[in-house]
Amino acid sequence: MKLQDTLKGACAAAILAVVVMSGNAYGEAGHPQQEPVVSKPVAAAVPASPSAPAMTADDLSAYLDGLIPMQLKRENIAGATVIVVKDGKVLVEKGYGFANVEKRTPVTPQTLFRPGSISKLFTWTAVMQQVEQGKIDLDRDINDYLDFKIPATYPKPITMRNLMTHTPGFEEAIKDLIVTKGSKPVSIGEFLKTHMPQRVYPPGTTPAYSNYGATLAGYIVERVSGMPFDDYVEKNIFLPLGMTHTSFRQPLPAQLQPLMSSGYALGSDEAKPYEIIAAEPAGSLATSAEDISHFMLAHLQNGEYNGAHILKPETVALMHSAQFGVNPALPHMCLGFYEQTRNGHRMFGHGGDTQYFHSDLFLMPDQNLGFFVSYNSGGRGETEQRSNLFNAFLDRYYPYSIPAGVKQPNSEADAKLVAGEYITSRRPVTNVLSFISFLENLKVTPGKDGTIVIPQFKSIDQVPKTWEEIGPLLYREKNGQDLVGFTKDADGRYVLAMDYPFMVWTKIGILDNKIFNILVIVLFSVVSLLTVILWPVSAWIRKHYDHPLQFEPRERRLRVAIRLIAAVDLLYAICWLSILAASGGNPLFDSSFDSTLRAVQIVGWIGTLGTLLILFAVVKTWKAPGEWWLSHVGNIAIALSAVSFSWFLWHWHLLHFSMLY
Repeated sequence: MKLQDTLKGACAAAILAVVVMSGNAYGEAGHPQQEPVVSKPVAAAVPASPSAPAMTADDLSAYLDGLIPMQLKRENIAGATVIVVKDGKVLVEKGYGFANVEKRTPVTPQTLFRPGSISKLFTWTAVMQQVEQGKIDLDRDINDYLDFKIPATYPKPITMRNLMTHTPGFEEAIKDLIVTKGSKPVSIGEFLKTHMPQRVYPPGTTPAYSNYGATLAGYIVERVSGMPFDDYVEKNIFLPLGMTHTSFRQPLPAQLQPLMSSGYALGSDEAKPYEIIAAEPAGSLATSAEDISHFMLAHLQNGEYNGAHILKPETVALMHSAQFGVNPALPHMCLGFYEQTRNGHRMFGHGGDTQYFHSDLFLMPDQNLGFFVSYNSGGRGETEQRSNLFNAFLDRYYPYSIPAGVKQPNSEADAKLVAGEYITSRRPVTNVLSFISFLENLKVTPGKDGTIVIPQFKSIDQVPKTWEEIGPLLYREKNGQDLVGFTKDADGRYVLAMDYPFMVWTKIGILDNKIFNILVIVLFSVVSLLTVILWPVSAWIRKHYDHPLQFEPRERRLRVAIRLIAAVDLLYAICWLSILAASGGNPLFDSSFDSTLRAVQIVGWIGTLGTLLILFAVVKTWKAPGEWWLSHVGNIAIALSAVSFSWFLWHWHLLHFSMLY
């Protein structure tokens, strides 16, 4: 396996661990042999466009029965739940596969799943209830609501509107985000005070998805309402909406535990422990498809469900309206929801991921329709199941002809302008995990006839998409609907935005380039390895050919020091590769990792300070009698390797004293 693949796979596994998406038999041993389907069509036919089949409960039920079991089988997923609401009623609610493979417990619409960041929609709804009561001002400094202070890194303060549009400017932080040790996390306030990430963007300028920001919002609800967050949402959202099988509480209340689906990495694996989300308002919800339909219907019906009102109509309209976007041609952030446009319809919603559960919720107001799906396994990860399912649903009932694009006159020149490598705004910027960022860089390359290719964006058949320019620096997927667009930031750098408006990518130079950094890693790893291996070999060769080194004692010690520092550099690289590879799908980056991280940093400090010693030693031993020219070459290589090692650690903040990451 290539080093790049090894590093990328290991780092992706670690980040995915915390972050924060017709057949009836599995083909592999250990898989369930039957996938039960629990169906509940509950509504009559609804009108459809002339070119589409009528969206009846029976037709939709049959269509889902043909798609989802195939997904579960192909991707090795234990179970899934899906619900569709239309015109104020549940059209179809279904469960597929198993909530517990070992016990053969089928998924039903009443089975609880973990919808991850869809939890935020409930937090944002709670915020807007407090806005209605005049207790929260969307444009007031959030420090006014807190019992601790967000540092004034920039002149402009962070507001609730910034939190709700993911523009507070915090860097990504994953420490203690998810733990699986079964213990209740610290209080929301304590978590926020002890896990504050750095502010790296001026507020209101750069979308960078923030779990910390959403958790701040939940804590502010606590503060202004005078009620614990869990109590507040139960009294003011769950109770009026009749959501009796929904909870933010951790561990899950005893009466709900029998209804909870297990989570799986693969459906054929053992069930995983219940995930504990420290940032509770950002992702700790457990709910059933049946319960979440009440929430969708309330948002589709101006805040009302079954006679109960959780929001005023004007508040709902404000939440659903576009609020922030870096490119006017692309979807925007609403207040908590994010926009999407597909098959000619505007919709808004939210996705959610824990380690093992992967979910989507979308509302299509012009059709008075809501769609929710959740899978209880990560699966093989070869395709994006929830997006594929929702897109197939739209294509069936809302068919769409892609309008012909008009070739732009400067498309070839534009493609060259935007070509290059881009780094995401949602990343660790200043902390010890910032080095992971470059592995996920996007590369934009010019294609034929003014098109561009972004290899990381692939179609359902895993082929990189080609993008055609349909407007100035606005590109649409060839034979598809996805969009990407380019603008410039305040520093004149190109910024890539896409259909998901909560993050962007910024064009970078050589120092943040993926290949460059991979080469740096290869350089100091290979040179250090060869130095350690060849040290005893060269000694044997000198002895064999009776060519002893004629060093003074100090020069001899310096020569030994060169080799020892190279060994330290190699040890550091091995430590990090071992840490990342060993993390697998487990939540490694919690407080228990601090001592290991500090020990690895000590090794890094020794290697970095040793670089000065290596440079000194290379100079002092250069004219030593008996040194072969090959030794000089080796010493130069070791010096370059050590400098590269030190640069890498400093550039990516790997020696940062802070244990916040």
